Amino acid sequence: MIDNPVVTSVVTGHKQILVVDNDAGRSQQLSTVLAFVGEHFIHCSQEQAIEKLADCSHILTVILTGNVSHDCTALIKVNPSVPFILHDVLDANELVVNVNVIGTLAAPLNYAQLTEQIHHCHQYHNKLPRKGNKLSSSALFRSLVGSSEPMAQVRFLIEQVAKTPASVLVLGESGTGKEVIARNIHNLSDRAKEAFVPVNCGAIPAELLESELFGHEKGAFTGAISTRKGRFELAEGGTLFLDEIGDMPQPMQVKLLRVLQERTFERVGGSKSIKANVRIVAATHQDLEEMIKEGSFREDLFYRLNVFPIDTPSLRERKEDIPLLLKELLTRFEHEQNKTVRFTEKAIESLMEHPWPGNVRELSNLIERMLIMYGDQIVDVTELPYKYQHVDVQAYNPEYPEELQEHDVINELFGGFDYDDDDNDDESEQGELTAGSDINGVQSSTDATLLPSDGLNLKEHLAELEVSLINQSLSKHDYVVARAAETLGMRRTTLVEKMRKYDLHKPSE
Repeated sequence: MIDNPVVTSVVTGHKQILVVDNDAGRSQQLSTVLAFVGEHFIHCSQEQAIEKLADCSHILTVILTGNVSHDCTALIKVNPSVPFILHDVLDANELVVNVNVIGTLAAPLNYAQLTEQIHHCHQYHNKLPRKGNKLSSSALFRSLVGSSEPMAQVRFLIEQVAKTPASVLVLGESGTGKEVIARNIHNLSDRAKEAFVPVNCGAIPAELLESELFGHEKGAFTGAISTRKGRFELAEGGTLFLDEIGDMPQPMQVKLLRVLQERTFERVGGSKSIKANVRIVAATHQDLEEMIKEGSFREDLFYRLNVFPIDTPSLRERKEDIPLLLKELLTRFEHEQNKTVRFTEKAIESLMEHPWPGNVRELSNLIERMLIMYGDQIVDVTELPYKYQHVDVQAYNPEYPEELQEHDVINELFGGFDYDDDDNDDESEQGELTAGSDINGVQSSTDATLLPSDGLNLKEHLAELEVSLINQSLSKHDYVVARAAETLGMRRTTLVEKMRKYDLHKPSE
C-alpha cells in the first residue's frame, strides 16, 4: 500500500493526471508509461484522493484502479467537471454509468489507447459548459450569440487566442460580425485597458493610407500643417484592427510587412524610428490565398497575418441561431428606440428558410424596418417583405359589421368631392347645386329622398346617382372635363378617374 502520495512528474501551471491506486507495483507501471508519453501526474491512495480533489482546477483527469471504495466512487458524482478513466477496475460496470467516466484502459497498458483517452480528457475540458465566464458576461459578446456548433467553435477560438500576443486573421462574408470578434479578442486580452483602433483599409484612398497608419510630420506634404499621429501610435499598447486587409494596395502591403517584422516605423516625412507595441487583428471577406495566386496580395504578408485564423460562419450556416439573434437584436432596439416588435412562430420559421446573403447585418436591417412599420405589434409571415415569405400562410381578412361596410362605400363614392379645392375659388358656381334643384336648376322630385316601400340597394342607388350627376355635368359643358369638374366641385383628375371607373365617354356623333 502507498502511504504517501508520490509526485512523479509535476510542472507548475500544467494540468496533471491524478492516479489513484493502492497497489505499488501497478502504480510504478503507470508511472513509467505516463512519463514516457510526457504527461504530468501525481500518485495517491484512495484515502488521499478526496483531499486531492478538493481543488480540481489543476486536474486533467483521474485514473481509478483496482478495487474502488465506496468513498472513491462518490467522488465521480460530486466532481462532474472532472473526467475519470478506469484501469484494471473490479466491477467497472457500476461506474461507467456516470457520464464523466469517459473511458477505460486495458491491461496491459497500450500506448495508442492511453494517448487517445488523454486526448478525450483535453476535449472534455475544452468543451465544458462554463457558467458565468468572462465571455458570457461581455456586453459585446452578445452579438455572437448562438448555440450552433460553428458559433461554439468561434467562441472557443476567441478564448484560446485572446491572452496570447499572436496575430489573428478573421475571415468571413460581409455582415458576419468580424469586427465584433476583433473587439472581443481585445477585451479578453491583457491589452483590454488600452485602445482598440479600427482602420478600414478599403475606405481610405491609397495615397492617404500610409499617413493614416503611420502619421506624418509637419510639412511632409501639401496640407500637412501640423504633426499628426497615425493609427499605430494611437493603438500603442492596445490592438490595431485592420479591416478589409485584402483591399490594401501592394505598396502599402510592403510597408506593413516591414513594420510587422521589425516592430518599428517612421512617420511620413520623418526619420525617427518609433516602436510599435500593438497587437494586430486583420479581417477580410476575400479569398487571400486566391489573391496570392493572382499576384494581388503578398504571400509573406499573408503568413505574417495568418498566425491564428478564425472563420466566421455565415448566417445560413447557423440558421438555428436565428431565434436567439432575433431576441438579442430586439432587446437592443427596444433599449435604443423604446419600442419593440414580436414575431409569430411561422414568421420565425419563414426567416429561418431565407438564405441571408447579408448575414446578421441584413437581419438587423429587417428588424429595424419591421419596427418602423409594425412597432409594438406582432408580425406574421404576410407582414414580412415578399422575399422573406418562405412559408405559406393564409392571410387574415377580417369581416366587419354591415353598417361599417356601408359607411365605407359611401365614403368611397363621394371621396372625390373636395369642397376646399384650392384650385376653385369661385364659390358662387359651387352654390349652383342647391338642395331641391337638379343640374339645370329645375326643381327635383321630392320622391328622390323617400325610401320606396319595397326598399332598395343603397350601393347601387348611390352609384347610379353619381353616374347620373356626372353625365349631366359633362353634357351641360359639352364634355369639357375641367368645367364639368368645377360644376361638381371636384378636381379635374378626380373626375377623370371616375369617368374611367364608370366607363363614361363622349357620345360619338
